[in-house]
Amino acid sequence: MDKYKTRNTISKTSFWSTFWDTTKDGKKKLSIRAKRWMVVVAVHLLFFLSFAVDVQVLEGTLMGSRFLGFHLIDVFATLEVYLATYHMPINMVIGTVSIVLVYLIIGGRTYCSWICPYGLFSEIGEKFHDILVSKKIIKEREFDHRVKYIFWAIFLALAFTSGYLVFEVINVVGILSRFIAYGWSVALAWVLAVFLVEVFFARRAWCKYLCPIGATYGILGWVSATRIEWNDNCDHCMVCHDVCFENHVLEITKKKYDEQRKEKGIKKEVILNGDCTLCGRCIDVCHADALSYTFRLKSLV
Repeated sequence: MDKYKTRNTISKTSFWSTFWDTTKDGKKKLSIRAKRWMVVVAVHLLFFLSFAVDVQVLEGTLMGSRFLGFHLIDVFATLEVYLATYHMPINMVIGTVSIVLVYLIIGGRTYCSWICPYGLFSEIGEKFHDILVSKKIIKEREFDHRVKYIFWAIFLALAFTSGYLVFEVINVVGILSRFIAYGWSVALAWVLAVFLVEVFFARRAWCKYLCPIGATYGILGWVSATRIEWNDNCDHCMVCHDVCFENHVLEITKKKYDEQRKEKGIKKEVILNGDCTLCGRCIDVCHADALSYTFRLKSLV
């Protein structure tokens, strides 16, 4: 993929070409997408090896695990357990606090793009969806992204009223994580059903509109330290909007804000919206190099 010679929208770019970037001097390098996929695969390979051959580095699943003996508990799972049982074991407290501290540093919804195994399938489904839309076989459908907070509240309410972790029955992230660690399950049929919904009905539907895990990490994302930073090299080509499934977070890249920024002398801005997954797709496709990662506490380091 050469972002300096073409506008690399989803439609104009083959899926596998997005795993390579071409620099200004013509050299090939791994894209951020490729590095993300490598991280996701590595994390879940460790989960698999912990159960298969007792490599005790990362044990368990994404819902609850131990890394080199340190407990790590998913934040939404902790909320569910507490509301369902009115009790929170000390190991769960320690594991949840550890996870919160990590994501406050690296960015809340990095979980969605750099850790979640379903995210990889969803990206593949996104490409199929775009092909079907471009061929006018299906229509593009969009809904209010804030609907995920309604589902977030519903699943917590169900845990509180029923005493069961209702969400875990349909949690595609948990189903895939358990499959990778422990083996085959008929619940994979549900994962396939969700994938097909994303291909034929709505782009990245699980991640954008339903998943309460992503919504929880999105709340942390509003105050996390790692961000995407915009600079005034931007020529407002809007390719970043095309590749970002949460493209409302890229509002600052629109031309309508230029005059206001010039009046205030603003040359750089960070994306504050917690829905940003820091997936780096916008950076990968920006031919003006107007987007990059930044760490808001770097002055303290």
